[in-house]
Amino acid sequence: GKSTTINLIIGDTEPSAGQVQIKGTDGAVAEENAILGYCPQENALWSNLTMKEHLEIFAAIKGIRKDDAMMAINRIARVLVLEEHLKKTTKTLSAGLSRKLCFALSMFSNPVVWLLDEPTTGLDPKGKHQVWRAIHTMLQNKDEGAILTTHHMEEAEAVCDRVAIMVSGQLRCLGSIQYLKSKFGKNYLLQIKVKGVEQGDLVNTQILKIFPQAARQERISTLLVYKIPMEDALPLSRAFAMLEDAKQHFSLEEYSFSLNTLEQVFLELCIEQERDYFDLAPNTTFDWKKLQEGDP
Repeated sequence: GKSTTINLIIGDTEPSAGQVQIKGTDGAVAEENAILGYCPQENALWSNLTMKEHLEIFAAIKGIRKDDAMMAINRIARVLVLEEHLKKTTKTLSAGLSRKLCFALSMFSNPVVWLLDEPTTGLDPKGKHQVWRAIHTMLQNKDEGAILTTHHMEEAEAVCDRVAIMVSGQLRCLGSIQYLKSKFGKNYLLQIKVKGVEQGDLVNTQILKIFPQAARQERISTLLVYKIPMEDALPLSRAFAMLEDAKQHFSLEEYSFSLNTLEQVFLELCIEQERDYFDLAPNTTFDWKKLQEGDP
């Protein structure tokens, strides 16, 4: 439902009901008037043109004067570390560089509303951070904003002021990251690194004494991960004191105790949506098949 929503905003898909307005203007008209910047999910590039030629064409389409266009191109290339690739044709570019170019094309004219449909797909961690930095730089003006779609909660936390989570095409929540964690993340996350695998069972017994309602989520070699209900961890001063005692007693390498991550909030909402879906389903087998084939 994420890309469909963006396609509705830009007018590529006709809404079955309602309308899209941006600053009082129809979405499709807003795009024509350069109010919108758009980075599509799929790279729309000409294979025989160079990276620089793409940037020059898009600058001309946006009505930017030639001298100003060169300044803008140089600035964008510098921010995204593209200088040494400007003379390469797109058919010779890696998937990551092609994605960066597609993102760069959406940056012209400082759009009022910037639509970014999974802009970092195919990028390595360094490339992702370059794109994230560019987004932060572009949105320093409070009159401008962006809608970014992503499958990665880490990216949402790094870039977004507010997060909307869609499950099976339905909007389930919208708010600041801290608000979503406190409202939907009803547990703490405890991660413990033991010195040796043989300590695992002893440490597990001690954790269940400290937090009787703890549920172990994972055990990977020397890493133990628990979900702790909030009421089981209060007061926090007591919880930390007992964890410190356990650390000393078992010579634990380290532990972390934190609120649920955004990824865990998303998984909780997915489970809840799935449960609601099956509660309403008259034919579970058929509806499970439908759920698997549907748009995530």
